[in-house]
Amino acid sequence: MSISDTPPPAPPGPPPAPMQKRSGCLTALMAIFGILMLLPGACALLFGGMSVVEDGRIASDIAPLVFLGLVVGIGGVALIWAAIKGRKAPAHPGTQA
Repeated sequence: MSISDTPPPAPPGPPPAPMQKRSGCLTALMAIFGILMLLPGACALLFGGMSVVEDGRIASDIAPLVFLGLVVGIGGVALIWAAIKGRKAPAHPGTQA
């Protein structure tokens, strides 16, 4: 065997199993609930912004509510992103070959 000899190429693996698509109704529900979840985030930005403009800082009595609203709003953005991106549902473990 000389240095110029190369091993034979590996055979290609099996093709990936097709993934099941999510229904259009579920995508629409995800987008609607995501939009509804944006409302607490918008309120948190509004009330937190008003508090900062008036006092220069967020008042300690509304800070947890502002944080919770922002977290819910971020969840809404993630839900809308997942609906638009069109994630595929994983195949059931029992149906894979």
